[in-house]
Amino acid sequence: MKGPIAKSKQDTSGVHLWLVLWKAFRAVEAHAHRHIADLELCLSDFGVLEALLHKGPLNVKELGVKVMLTSGSMTAALDRLERRGLIEREEDAVDRRVRVVRLTEAGLVLIRDAFEEHKQAMERAVAGVERKERAVLIDLLRRLGLGAAENAERLPDKSVAAKGSGKRSRRE
Repeated sequence: MKGPIAKSKQDTSGVHLWLVLWKAFRAVEAHAHRHIADLELCLSDFGVLEALLHKGPLNVKELGVKVMLTSGSMTAALDRLERRGLIEREEDAVDRRVRVVRLTEAGLVLIRDAFEEHKQAMERAVAGVERKERAVLIDLLRRLGLGAAENAERLPDKSVAAKGSGKRSRRE
């Protein structure tokens, strides 16, 4: 680990903050990926199991939102987990079009143990920040995210998806 960060000439621009945040995220993310891979799970499968552990049974759409997976990725993850006997899908009691996902006993045992190990691994990943500083950091990051989301809503959407195909004729 490098020495203390010089504070007198520290760049506080938005672009520098973004770069520092990006690098920190990538380092912590790599730590998480390595640990989850050691559990013989991929990140999306771990996310599904963790969400079911902490939220209980969820329908496929709710679960996809929680773990930020597209419909196709969600189906692939659920198929993998079901083949391993870790989850089961059932019809909703009220709406037969809806499928509810729940952990099996084997899935519950696996994710309970895996999540406890993961908590310890993530403690090691963030050990460079003292516990009392984490509350401040969490608050600041939450404010940063909320502010960025609010400001992004004010910007025109110039993404390819917003423009349709994104193709232009030579006459434009």
